[in-house]
Amino acid sequence: MPDDDRAAAPPARPRRADARRNHDRIVAAATTAIAEHGAEASLEEIARRAGVGSATLHRHFPSRQRLLEAVFRGKVEALCARARELAADHDPGPALVAWLRAVAAHVATNRGLATSLLQGAQDGAVGEGCHAMIVDAGQELLDGAHRAGAVRDGVAIVDLLTLVNAICLATEHEPDGAAQAERLLDLVLDGVRPSSH
Repeated sequence: MPDDDRAAAPPARPRRADARRNHDRIVAAATTAIAEHGAEASLEEIARRAGVGSATLHRHFPSRQRLLEAVFRGKVEALCARARELAADHDPGPALVAWLRAVAAHVATNRGLATSLLQGAQDGAVGEGCHAMIVDAGQELLDGAHRAGAVRDGVAIVDLLTLVNAICLATEHEPDGAAQAERLLDLVLDGVRPSSH
């Protein structure tokens, strides 16, 4: 057969509806299990919660790494969707504040997910792509807050995200970590508002 004939092979068939449902159920079950038990949550337990067999789980996700990537990407997509909702429903300043609180909750509930992804990654594509999505979503909110005069000049989204992440890391093992994180985040947010606010 000539090379041109091989190159014209039909495209892969779209995933069947039941396969798509299984995929989504596995990701949902994994998201819950990882929130409860961390990135080393049992794959067998995830399959059980999803109502599928281990073979089905491994067919969709040949490695733990691939499953972690799907869970992480889903969490980031939800965080970015939240930014769009807040931008549509709130004034720019409060929208940015609410989203930064959502980012803090996102960081706090990862339970080692990001670290596990970084340790097992063959390349940084997933982490870099997710980081870019978060930065883009936050930048739109920050731009709106700048236009509304709700944030001081010179405040950058990467700085805000770095501060939120640092607060979460500094307080994650404290007995009252959530309350400490909230208090520190309030201090950061007070510091980025114009002095007249």
